[in-house]
Amino acid sequence: MNFELTEVQKDIQKMTREFAARELIPNAKKWDENHEWPTDALKKLAELSLLGIAVPEQWGGAGLDNVSYALAMEEISRGCASTGVLMSVNNSLYCDPVAKFGTDAQKEKWLKPYAAGEKLGCFGLTEPQAGSDAAAQQTVAVKKGDRYIINGSKNWITAGPKADAIVLFTMTNKEAGNRGITAFLVPTDTKGFKRMAPDKKMGISAAWSCTMYFEDMEVPAENLLGKEGEGFKVAMSTLDGGRIGIASQALGIARAALEEAIRYSGERKSFGKYIREHQAIQFMIADMATELDAARLLVHRAALLKDKGVRHSQESAMAKLYASEMSGRVTNKALQIFGGMGYSKEMDAERHVRDARITEIYEGTSEIQRIVIAANLLKD
Repeated sequence: MNFELTEVQKDIQKMTREFAARELIPNAKKWDENHEWPTDALKKLAELSLLGIAVPEQWGGAGLDNVSYALAMEEISRGCASTGVLMSVNNSLYCDPVAKFGTDAQKEKWLKPYAAGEKLGCFGLTEPQAGSDAAAQQTVAVKKGDRYIINGSKNWITAGPKADAIVLFTMTNKEAGNRGITAFLVPTDTKGFKRMAPDKKMGISAAWSCTMYFEDMEVPAENLLGKEGEGFKVAMSTLDGGRIGIASQALGIARAALEEAIRYSGERKSFGKYIREHQAIQFMIADMATELDAARLLVHRAALLKDKGVRHSQESAMAKLYASEMSGRVTNKALQIFGGMGYSKEMDAERHVRDARITEIYEGTSEIQRIVIAANLLKD
């Protein structure tokens, strides 16, 4: 197995690392404290072709591979986890399913401007009573002639307050369970589409999310993404790829925490010497670095399999599970190295702990990842 990055991948890594240092790290704390949408950062990401990284150039994207996407996601999330997840949503949860399941006509309208960063997309699967259990969907689409009438709600929709369109999942046949789920492409200015105020959250505060309501919302049948009843397949395929993005986000958050802890360990003294000279600190740093590298290898393996076009559900689940839980452990150890200062808003350590926590929940909880992994290992 070749662990060397290509020259293009190295260029993407270098470009995004420099961008994060210049544009994100100096602003991330302010955006978090003020719950401020990173408008300028997203505009610049679009200019760098980072909002449709793996989308073919003919459809407005950069035409790069998913390893490049993982590298970019880590670097952007190293700078600002909120900006990282917004980038992930547009790439993984919106552009990827439209590129995979959309018709050419749909790609022209619903993919090109989004992959180019001219517009922003989001993904609507989660509901107040349907998180991990997708078949418990209550949002209903009823066909009338050449249109569908949609009623229901979605919540925790990242980028929802600012998105121009949503990949929306509904029930078109409740009796069919998973096979009764259907996906639609819906502009957010559609009559009957209502967005609530941004959610107040523990972390990733600059990545706005919200609850949405649909009241007798009419959507043309031509907006079906895939066929009627294929929504579950669309959702699961999308999440397989999305988990690579969130795992990469977790890497970036953890790396930020580790690098800052290493720096601080050479500034803070206790018992007459820098704390990095204490074996207890050295062991913590060694464990953090080892876990981070192990997670990165899992993430890059999943991305490479996606690039090869082979099934990667198990590998993506492993990457997401391990990287997210690793990020929690690493950010907590980093805060411990900072001691009392780590608990202060003066330092970024506490923000990294808060930002890391969500990676174990969204795009499939750790428990769901374990179910996916076990199901693949135990199937006949």
